[in-house]
Amino acid sequence: MEAVRDKAVVVTGAGGGIGAALARRFAAEGARVVVNDLDEAKAQRTAAEIGALAVAGDASGVVPAARAALGGGIDIFCANAGVGTGGGPEASEEDWTLAWDVNVMAHVRAARALLPEWLERGSGRFISTVSAAGLLTMVAAAPYSVTKHGAYAFAEWLSLTYRHRGIDVHAICPQGVRTDMLAATGAAGDLVLTPTAVEPEDVAEALFAAMAEGRFLVLPHPEVGGYYATRAAEPDRWLTGMNHLQQKLEQAEGRS
Repeated sequence: MEAVRDKAVVVTGAGGGIGAALARRFAAEGARVVVNDLDEAKAQRTAAEIGALAVAGDASGVVPAARAALGGGIDIFCANAGVGTGGGPEASEEDWTLAWDVNVMAHVRAARALLPEWLERGSGRFISTVSAAGLLTMVAAAPYSVTKHGAYAFAEWLSLTYRHRGIDVHAICPQGVRTDMLAATGAAGDLVLTPTAVEPEDVAEALFAAMAEGRFLVLPHPEVGGYYATRAAEPDRWLTGMNHLQQKLEQAEGRS
């Protein structure tokens, strides 16, 4: 894809899963890639596999170190790092704060650091790995659902505010993807996500198709678009259906 050849790309949370698949695809297309992950060993492993640069550390503050590693500006930033915090209002303050910090504020901080450069030159691409939960919701995971709605809203705001100034934004909203995060979702994931789960490489393919078409919303599971339309047009019908899933989950866990 000529649009990414020789471009400077940063992918956060790229030690495995979707992030690693994105990093591999960008590298295969000729981009210069920085692999970021909190786990330095994982970042180094992915980077070595694809001939990229590894910059370990918190995704919230990676932009200066990534610029230094790349020897200049950043053309494409993939805000992919995320946490899948479960529970409801009873989840701890620490869990809610972590979900907000990683799933939303890391995106905000990256955009804050990148936008002055991008707006000055009139180009840049911000890619947010959201989740179908950002368009819909996820049973048994209030912190995840709420903050993924926030991540989607921020990506949407970036697009509507800056698209006329050369900034391209994409929101990736998959359902289940066969990653360590899916494996950790337990009964809720088994019920809702696992039956239709795709591979991380399928997510990367869906992103590249959206970039080629200039499309904001990336749906590796196309049926999510229909669910989103029903949620908007018939919220009570949609909520009733989701409540049925909640009841099935409670039955599977022996709570009813």
